[in-house]
Amino acid sequence: MNSSSNAAIDKKTNQLHEAEPRWFAVHTRSRSEKYVCNLLIKKQINSYVPLQRLMKRYKKSTKMLEKPLINSYVFVKIVKGEYLAVLETENVAGFVKFNRNMLAIPETEIDLLRRFILEPGLEIEVVEGTLSVGDPVEIRAGNLMGLRGRVMELKGKRRFLVELENIGYSLLITIDGLFLDKLGEV
Repeated sequence: MNSSSNAAIDKKTNQLHEAEPRWFAVHTRSRSEKYVCNLLIKKQINSYVPLQRLMKRYKKSTKMLEKPLINSYVFVKIVKGEYLAVLETENVAGFVKFNRNMLAIPETEIDLLRRFILEPGLEIEVVEGTLSVGDPVEIRAGNLMGLRGRVMELKGKRRFLVELENIGYSLLITIDGLFLDKLGEV
């Protein structure tokens, strides 16, 4: 193996950079995502928890709740020097790794999560693992316009799947079929 292939392996193994901040997923204790995010912000570490606003109905009242989109995940944008500060934060279980590799999450995927949260009336369900594929589609209206994925289910409503492979989850979005255009292969 030559030195250029060793460099490629090292780059894949740990994508933390000395000067360029990159996004990584951090695994937290159950139900402590917002708490961990606030602690990281106090440490001046750029962190983000995508929160869904849900209306909870009770017998005599309704209440608006904010619930994390992905349970036990906080996203941090850090450089190598901030790695230890994140790990030392209360209720942080560790960084999310894939085959022991610490892979950066592209900025576009974090932006995508932010777009999902801003879309009013959008039902989002987080599904762990890989799902079978259906028809490739593109959203043609709303904040998610231009987004491509695959239809996963047709039961009265269309479920549009957007895979975020670097964080190990897929998002199932319920969206009206009028907002979808069928494409060739994605």
